[in-house]
Amino acid sequence: MAQEALAYVSGTLNWSRIVAVWLLIIAAETVHGALRQAYLAPLMGDFPARRLAVFTGILLIFAITWLCIRWLQLSGTRALIQAGALWATFTMLFEVGLGRALGYDWERIFADYDLAQGGLMGIGLLAMLFAPLLAARLRAEPP
Repeated sequence: MAQEALAYVSGTLNWSRIVAVWLLIIAAETVHGALRQAYLAPLMGDFPARRLAVFTGILLIFAITWLCIRWLQLSGTRALIQAGALWATFTMLFEVGLGRALGYDWERIFADYDLAQGGLMGIGLLAMLFAPLLAARLRAEPP
């Protein structure tokens, strides 16, 4: 039963294209983060700059997704959500790994995900989860 489910899921998704678009997104987000640290954080402080960057990052993610959605060749709500879930999972792992590599402690890393502390990364990941579905709906050809 589990093998049948895995075959179904892997058969409906083009994993290499999904990962390629995620790599494009994460490269753009990395540049976005570097620019935020270089220009925005000195003006307004690190934490407020990170909060603002969540919204500009969402726009960046959506723009890339919108441009690439047809190339991804995903069909159906399930496949679109699965692609977004993979992107969100990879992104969280990347962010945590990068944070640790830069010497940030766990408290600093997870503060970005804690709404109670003003962290908005969870909202960014939620937007990433639904970006393929929204982009597909907006790029759909009229009947």
